[in-house]
Amino acid sequence: MKSKKFLFPLITFVISFGCALFISLKVFPNNPFTGNKQEKKVASKYKDGDIIFQTSESKQCEAVRIATNSKFSHCGIIYDIDGKWFVFEAVQPVKLTPLEDWIKHGRDSKYVVKRLKNDTVLKPEVLQKMKDYSQQFDGKEYDAYFEWTDNRIYCSELVWKIYKNAAGIELSKLRELKEFNLTDPRVQTILKERYGNDIPLEEKVVAPSDLSDSSLLKTVIDTY
Repeated sequence: MKSKKFLFPLITFVISFGCALFISLKVFPNNPFTGNKQEKKVASKYKDGDIIFQTSESKQCEAVRIATNSKFSHCGIIYDIDGKWFVFEAVQPVKLTPLEDWIKHGRDSKYVVKRLKNDTVLKPEVLQKMKDYSQQFDGKEYDAYFEWTDNRIYCSELVWKIYKNAAGIELSKLRELKEFNLTDPRVQTILKERYGNDIPLEEKVVAPSDLSDSSLLKTVIDTY
């Protein structure tokens, strides 16, 4: 009888502990009991709101690199969505792309990640505001004409506007199209295809190189 007397509390304890462990794994998915230590270590090199740059392969991207005297022709914002890393980018259409897939799209899978020197300003509420603001662009068409409107949007414009309008941070000054190197024949070909003889030389623009050269950013990863 004595053994039965102690058996019931033991069973009760085991059941209670099991329930508590199950709940902790559901409520706290990053709990060390999950065994995802390796995944957390890999993910820690990125931060929500980082800006990532790469060299794309298209003729237009080649023209962008020549016109801006930069190796970068594409960029996006890294977002942590439910514990997974994505790049919010302006392609056709504007969308979230899994980070590893985004990296593979670049030349030789090389990339650079930059971060605000004072990244403490990107508090959780600011990052959420950035993500909420980003939703208005999701699914929009890519802007091959580089117009400074929200009807269509290109990659560096997307990053600049999210930081400016949602976080209150102006990463770089806007420039006019005529300030870039437009004399190269490859650039001239793209301009002719896009605009004919009516090139909007005074259109406000921001290039990936303008963002990468920002004095507000520091390089945290460089695989070039």
